[in-house]
Amino acid sequence: MGKERVGGASGLAGLAGRARAGLVREIARTGVWDADPRWRDAFEQVPRHLFVPYYFVGAPGGHERLWGEDPDPVRRERWLRGAYADQPLATRLRDGELVSSSSQPSLMARMLADLDVRDGHRVLEIGAGTGYNAALLAHRLGDEAVTTVDLDPEITESARAHLAAAGYRPAVVTGDGARGCAERAPFDRIVATCALRAVPVGWLGQCRSGARILAPVATGLLELDVRDAGFAQGRFLATPAYFVAVRGEGGGGAVGEGGVPRRVARDDAFRFVLALSGGWRAVSEVLAWWEGEGRPGRERFGVTVSGGREWVWLDDPGAGCLWELPGGG
Repeated sequence: MGKERVGGASGLAGLAGRARAGLVREIARTGVWDADPRWRDAFEQVPRHLFVPYYFVGAPGGHERLWGEDPDPVRRERWLRGAYADQPLATRLRDGELVSSSSQPSLMARMLADLDVRDGHRVLEIGAGTGYNAALLAHRLGDEAVTTVDLDPEITESARAHLAAAGYRPAVVTGDGARGCAERAPFDRIVATCALRAVPVGWLGQCRSGARILAPVATGLLELDVRDAGFAQGRFLATPAYFVAVRGEGGGGAVGEGGVPRRVARDDAFRFVLALSGGWRAVSEVLAWWEGEGRPGRERFGVTVSGGREWVWLDDPGAGCLWELPGGG
């Protein structure tokens, strides 16, 4: 069956179309596009497989590469079906470590919907990845409205090639995403597709008043509304978000979980709080505080950025600072 379905260009295109339609139906069932159906059109029209000409899957002893030029039609079909599965894809490894990926499509759909773009908006994406997310934005807003930036020139070069192959030409910039992209500012929306320890406060100065920033912080999605270059405030969404860490920021390792019962250490909400605290206190103290507050989930936390500082609060921004986020400046 594999030979008949992917043995030629027409068979490959047909299978890609059916697989893409299946992915779109799966995402649509969540209701994520109800508020802005034009995002559904973007996912229907942008061919994800052009952005992942190869990717890596786990295999005994390491990783296996699947690619679109594989001479084996069965493996080629496996690559194509995987490209349209609702799962993240490892696209670049360095010394066995993941350095770039294509995010899970349903999470991308959720983030794009939450970004709440409007016609005429200018968007900055931090973390070019494969270029797929930039293509979705360009389809919705137009090439001139979209800028994507990444520190790694190999990533930006391949993203630019993928975008061109799919017929999109947004601005692809090689640079430190933690610094934004001042030469293309101002922006109405900034979206990060890489994990941050804190939102760089310098981004605020590249935003128009009323802009929105959506960024993965501590396994959560932080949505900030920007008042001006000196102030922004917002909450975490309930959605979990696990991304490859941004390059270009300062160091900072993961927080250990020693002394925490295994059942608690595996609790997603606690792991979020532990990551958000960033070594604020001993793990046992963080656990005691979290349990004392009724085990709050992501959506009860928020962040204020003001005067070059960035701090976390619970439930109400007027309740005071729980702890400051490191590296925001």
